[in-house]
Amino acid sequence: MLESLQKIVVQDPIDLIITQIRELISSGKIKSGEKLPPERKLAEHLGVSRGQVREAITKLQFYGIVKVLPQSGTVVTGIGLVALEGLISDILKLEKSDFRSLIDTRILLEKEATRLAAIHRTSEDLVKLSAALDLYEEKLMKDGNAVEEDLLFHLKIAEAGKNSVLKSLMMIITPDIVKNFTELKVCSDDNNRKTIAEHRLILEMISKQDENGAVQAMQEHLNDINILSKSIKN
Repeated sequence: MLESLQKIVVQDPIDLIITQIRELISSGKIKSGEKLPPERKLAEHLGVSRGQVREAITKLQFYGIVKVLPQSGTVVTGIGLVALEGLISDILKLEKSDFRSLIDTRILLEKEATRLAAIHRTSEDLVKLSAALDLYEEKLMKDGNAVEEDLLFHLKIAEAGKNSVLKSLMMIITPDIVKNFTELKVCSDDNNRKTIAEHRLILEMISKQDENGAVQAMQEHLNDINILSKSIKN
């Protein structure tokens, strides 16, 4: 009897937003060069948060399906329908990426982002990194869980590296990492507190513009989650 029942899959809201935008473009209801409705109106109409709409648009923009123009809104590009279908499929598959693959990708990106940050960081970048680290410590001391603040610090490192593509890649995978961290409960109080010293060392190496030292500090910081990812079956 059980074999006759199909497992129920609950779709992620971001998947559904992306799918509906695809249908609008494929059906011709929104044509190349036309603007999508504002984030606020999309969120209200779809019954989701503006953050979820923004995340969906970020992924669509990364794949070149839409373009976000400052003070003008989100415009659909002139991509062909065949290419559109293929790219949308890739985006939706990305939403279902396994934890190990996400971590492996994150490690590659993080090390390069840290190397670039040590080379290109400015005084303003150091101020932003220090502020992000303070925010992390404050949240950690308050309730013992600061996963999002931890990842915000890492995104600030990517910003300091002055590579917009690398930063975009980090922003693409970050929500999935946050979700998996929370669901798998990989962030205990002890692990979170340990990252304070590791973050400070990374910031120190970036501040000194010690390229090799910064990469090494980041590698050591990510060792624990690297070991964890290898222990998880795909």
